[in-house]
Amino acid sequence: MKTHTSLLRTLPALLLLASLAGCAGFRITGDPRSGIAGEPAPPTQLITAQLIDAEKALRARRSSESVAHLIVRNPPPYAIGRGDILSIVVWDHPELAGQGVAASATAADAQSPGAPPAGFVVDHDGRVQFPFAGALTLAGLTEDEARALLTKRLARYITNPLVTLRVQSYRSKRVYIDGEVRLPGLQSINDIPMTLVEALNRAGGMLPSADQSRIVLERGDARYQVGLRGLVARGINPGSILLAPGDVVRVHSRDESKVFVSGEVVTPKALTMHDGRLTLNEALGESGGISPLSGDARQIYVIRRAVDGTRVYQLDARRAGALALAEAFELEPRDLIYVAASPLANWYRSVSMLFPGALTQVVNISRP
Repeated sequence: MKTHTSLLRTLPALLLLASLAGCAGFRITGDPRSGIAGEPAPPTQLITAQLIDAEKALRARRSSESVAHLIVRNPPPYAIGRGDILSIVVWDHPELAGQGVAASATAADAQSPGAPPAGFVVDHDGRVQFPFAGALTLAGLTEDEARALLTKRLARYITNPLVTLRVQSYRSKRVYIDGEVRLPGLQSINDIPMTLVEALNRAGGMLPSADQSRIVLERGDARYQVGLRGLVARGINPGSILLAPGDVVRVHSRDESKVFVSGEVVTPKALTMHDGRLTLNEALGESGGISPLSGDARQIYVIRRAVDGTRVYQLDARRAGALALAEAFELEPRDLIYVAASPLANWYRSVSMLFPGALTQVVNISRP
């Protein structure tokens, strides 16, 4: 008798809530599109084949534009710079040798590890003082051009001078390699063109934790993101990207390229992208899929923070071909995937908040 009395007291409230929920038409609570009160929610774009094609074309165009002027097919020869040390030999005239750095250094200093090699230093004005030739402006010239200029000057005093000129120590141009490489630090530019691949190899190569799709090249105030695999996929040789003096190359870690899966999935988690690539289908699969008890397959959202604002994409997984669309939709770092709760799950949670334990009590009472 007591059991039936409790049931009769509880059922009217539950029936009232059920009717109110049906009239109100419960949707997802905590809509991921909603922001601060008073601000309009960003528009939602349905994930379609046309949207995926447009996103791929835009991504390829942006990547090509960002590295287009960095590509140099035929790098020019090394140009002498300020601070370089030159080796200059005039054949059959040994009296013209040894007038550079070593002339002012003692024997002990010349043998010390930190001492510069013997030769002629290009000063801060880009000039070199050489006997008979005087002050020569060599900065900006190649070795062949500098040799021709010196030969022309010496020809006034020496008949048919035979001159050998080469850069003995490269000290004027450097680049800096940082991040997920084995030997980060400064790399001097020499007669071998300093391409992106050359710089990474000199740094000992990338670590296993490196993200090959997020190599950032900083040149002055400009920043360029380079993806090695993306370039190769488009037929662009990464070895054709020529670095300039003062460039900073940063290889980011894969841990910085994550996407976040939350909402009604089996295991909400942060996922690491695979060299910059992760599809919506892979992200849902690695999170255990949509929760069969509370997830709404019609409301799968991808929230993306872009330069022009927040973008929201929606996938209805119950439609035909939805799995193919999810596999073709590529995510970007810091994307948030949110699976909304089903209307029934929202109704259950609302009732549980208003009447804690009420549903459990009804279930227990109804059991024989």
